Amino acid sequence: MNILIVDDEPLARTRLRRLLDQLPECAGCKVDEAADVASARQLMQHGSYQLLLLDIQMPGASGLDLAADLVRRRPHAAALPAVVFVTAHDEHALAAFDHAAVDYLTKPVRRERLAQALERVRPLLRGGMSNADPAHTVDETPSLAVVERGAVLRVPLVEVLYFRSDNKYTLVRTAARHHLIDTPLGELEQRHAARFVRTHRSALVAVEAIAGLDRVVVPATGAADDNADWVVRVRGITETLPISRRQLPVLRGLLRSG
Repeated sequence: MNILIVDDEPLARTRLRRLLDQLPECAGCKVDEAADVASARQLMQHGSYQLLLLDIQMPGASGLDLAADLVRRRPHAAALPAVVFVTAHDEHALAAFDHAAVDYLTKPVRRERLAQALERVRPLLRGGMSNADPAHTVDETPSLAVVERGAVLRVPLVEVLYFRSDNKYTLVRTAARHHLIDTPLGELEQRHAARFVRTHRSALVAVEAIAGLDRVVVPATGAADDNADWVVRVRGITETLPISRRQLPVLRGLLRSG
């Protein structure tokens, strides 16, 4: 396997190369390095690589820019490398998988996690990656990528009860857990309009998770959630979501039709 490490930090490139040397499954691998996306593009023009170990935030173009180029070329290219992002910034996980990443490793990379990433790449190489999208070849189930303790987890969309704004992040609520992602509510609403409906400027609820609508008492100051005096009950949990006046007829209509 020919591997290209793309990272602006020399120590990070050296560490990755050393970890690759320690993996039996990488015996015989040819490893090249690039300090930025421009250098990586030049190497890729003159050589064939099966795997990119790609940082995200670098001077000039980012790793996401390079991955986006590969996604655009995929339907027309004979063979393109798999992409594994290796970065100190775990908030980019969802964007990484949108750019057809096979895996997402956070620094400092552990040898075991690097080995797991290589195991995910190998089936794609055996099956041929000519026009395949590796992010969907591995698992076709609609899901979200979330990062916890340096590992990327996939949360099936069918398990998500609601999304809610939480400062700069978006809270993802399942029956068992909470996760944080950096994708704005508006973008999630556009992507998953068939599954989720907006209740309020701050929340989206899964249509299948709506248990009912309740009227609540509004504080005299009118300080509660835009004076929303209705809330959504969500199946399986005790939490409720505020309903704006604009969205109340929409939600009532969903309940009547469902």
